[in-house]
Amino acid sequence: MDELDSEIVRLLQTDARQSNRELARQLGIAPSTCLERVRALTRRGVIRGYHADIDPAALNRSVQAMVSVQVRPLSRAVINAFKASAAEMPEVMSAYVLAGGDDFLLHVGVRDLDHLHAFLLDRLSKRKEIVGFRTSVIFQQVTKAVPDRLEDD
Repeated sequence: MDELDSEIVRLLQTDARQSNRELARQLGIAPSTCLERVRALTRRGVIRGYHADIDPAALNRSVQAMVSVQVRPLSRAVINAFKASAAEMPEVMSAYVLAGGDDFLLHVGVRDLDHLHAFLLDRLSKRKEIVGFRTSVIFQQVTKAVPDRLEDD
């Protein structure tokens, strides 16, 4: 990505609802140039989509937690099966496959602590491939909405 592409990405992260004409005006380029650059970024997979940022409480997810999960046997089949299963669990907001002591990190959102407890007991502890998990309740979250591109070495 060159400087113009980086600036397009930064501006779209700030407000993805702005029109192509407004984006081009901010960049000081022709709307046709801007549209072609955005389309090229989309084709290359740099821009993967446009999303609304919704308050989890509005989705009845007032309690969020990170759950570190260990699975055994450690094989591609077990990891792929658990990853697919986690993606289908309504409580799971994100699932990460890890290296290190834990194999997965699940970001879950539930109505309250009773529902978190039920999720842990009814969904996770009953799975045969899970040999352990640890839960950390999230009190507050700070998200960097517009991460900058790091410089190349």
